Amino acid sequence: MIFISILILIVAKALPSLNNNLSSIYFTRISAIIFIYAGVLSFNSLYIQSIGSGIGIYSGLFHITQVSQLIEFFFLIIASLILISWPLIQKQESKNIISYSTEYSLIVLFSTLGSSLLISSSDLVSMYLSIELQSFGLYVLSTLYRDSESSTSAGLKYFLLGGLSSCLILLGAGLIYAFTGLTNFESIYSIISVSEINYVIQGLSLGLIIIIVGFLFKIAAAPLHNWSPDVYDDTPTIVTIWLTIMPKISIIILLLELHTQIGLIGGLNSLTINTSGYAEILNSINSLITNTSGNQSIYNISLLSPLNILRGENSIYLLKNLLLISSLLSLIIGTVVGLAQTRIKRLLAYSTISHIGFILLALAINTEQSIDSLLFYIIQYSITNLNIFLIIIALSYVINHSIKIKGELENQFKIFQTNSNMIKDIRYISELKGQFFLNPLLSLSLSICLFSMAGIPPLIGFFSKQFVLYSAVQSGYNFIALVAIIVSVISASYYLKIIRVLHTETLDSNEIIEEKAKSKRKRKKF
Repeated sequence: MIFISILILIVAKALPSLNNNLSSIYFTRISAIIFIYAGVLSFNSLYIQSIGSGIGIYSGLFHITQVSQLIEFFFLIIASLILISWPLIQKQESKNIISYSTEYSLIVLFSTLGSSLLISSSDLVSMYLSIELQSFGLYVLSTLYRDSESSTSAGLKYFLLGGLSSCLILLGAGLIYAFTGLTNFESIYSIISVSEINYVIQGLSLGLIIIIVGFLFKIAAAPLHNWSPDVYDDTPTIVTIWLTIMPKISIIILLLELHTQIGLIGGLNSLTINTSGYAEILNSINSLITNTSGNQSIYNISLLSPLNILRGENSIYLLKNLLLISSLLSLIIGTVVGLAQTRIKRLLAYSTISHIGFILLALAINTEQSIDSLLFYIIQYSITNLNIFLIIIALSYVINHSIKIKGELENQFKIFQTNSNMIKDIRYISELKGQFFLNPLLSLSLSICLFSMAGIPPLIGFFSKQFVLYSAVQSGYNFIALVAIIVSVISASYYLKIIRVLHTETLDSNEIIEEKAKSKRKRKKF
């Protein structure tokens, strides 16, 4: 459906009669309608009886299941809501901005098509092509404001680092194919379960780990997160919404499919190996973040060699520990570094990293209960994050509109308009000062969403974190569950910082003008 719509819109764009008469707003609205219709088709496919066990299409390149179709339905509805809220192109803006923005609805469709295909991918080839189709659209969207130096810098940075992660994914896929001669996921799962050839399992395990590291880079999980705060802060807010939600959903669902199937294979047997010497130290460290009930995850000196560490079931536990370590680092870094932020989008970027920690924790546990909590967490995170950014966009419109009407700071507004020709985004938390007294409804809605992100009961964010933590405790991951509780309490402070600024009385108009005049004089003297 999306692919056919892309072809139709390309033809419509190429026809001068339609292209000159239709503005970018119509293309954006048509794209939103396409997403809604495609989402309805995905939901309607759930009633097909044979989809319960999954349906392979296109010679096994894609595998359609009830979970993939349900997530795709939710994914497309979120995409339509983002497009509906796309900023309108005002008549007084320059014509070159209008011509620039006309193609962006097509780019959004291409990126969404890649995400939709990635959710259902069942082959290394389709997986890589889907992730690249999704990523290239995101690279272009990051440079939405072509006249903005910061937006161009963000797009270039995202492109270079995204290309690095794509190279890792391609390297891992190449290793798997070199050692097994297979690209289909089902065939690879069979090799893992029955193969007794050590070098095949070692190469396959190494390839899977490199692929997952590349995906962790894509979703900005610690310690591979350094690019995300800079990119999110420099891109337009409407694009930041897309970057924080859409690619993460598709990649996490693919990771869920990979880790679930590999975990089922590894759960058939457990390792029972004696320990001695340095291995006891590794055992005590491992017991802090993993389940040590029984004799699971027990290391031996012989397992520490590069060849043995990727052998058989050890690779499965190594994969789980990789996700747990990334989850732990994401929880700590996303919370601690976020405390020092004064820019609102950088703060929300570190908030996203912290939430990725909860998602990876549920993914690493890999039980039926944790998978349910993972899906619920993704849904609530997407909805809450979407609400927060849409409210910030609405507040930026209100603030800029009030400045324009009242005639305050007229020189600054003209300078900005000639530089960017777009509505100014809210960049600093201090810009929200006193908005509760000017826009109480928007401020109250933003406060509720922030409370939900902090996990304050009885909001939905509390229950999503509760389900993840409950599944962690039930599986014996007590230490990392305790860390998650502590960082949730700490992270509430920077959400409360935004709420405090919202409810702080602002200066009156004369004082604002005086403050701006003083800052102007200082800049001139400097």
